[in-house]
Amino acid sequence: MPKKLYRSRADRKLSGVCGGLGDFLNIDPTIVRVVFVIVALIPGLNPVSLIGYLLMAVIIPEEPVADDFDVVDVSEEPGGADNQ
Repeated sequence: MPKKLYRSRADRKLSGVCGGLGDFLNIDPTIVRVVFVIVALIPGLNPVSLIGYLLMAVIIPEEPVADDFDVVDVSEEPGGADNQ
C-alpha cells in the first residue's frame, strides 16, 4: 500500500504540515521546519511559501486517529465452566 500524506496529530507546532511532511519523507520534521523558515525568509519567496503552507494546511487531510484499543473476545464469561 502506498504511503499517504497526512498532517501530523502528534508532531505539530501550528497545523501539523511540517510534521506530516517529515513523516512522509522519512526525515526529521525539524529539518522540514528549518527549510521552510529559510525559504520563507527569502524576499521573493516569502508570499509563495506562506500561501503554500496555508493551502497545505487546508488541503492535506489530518492523520486518522489510531484505535488504541485491543480487540477483546467477550463471548466467554470470566468464571465460566472453563475456569472451574
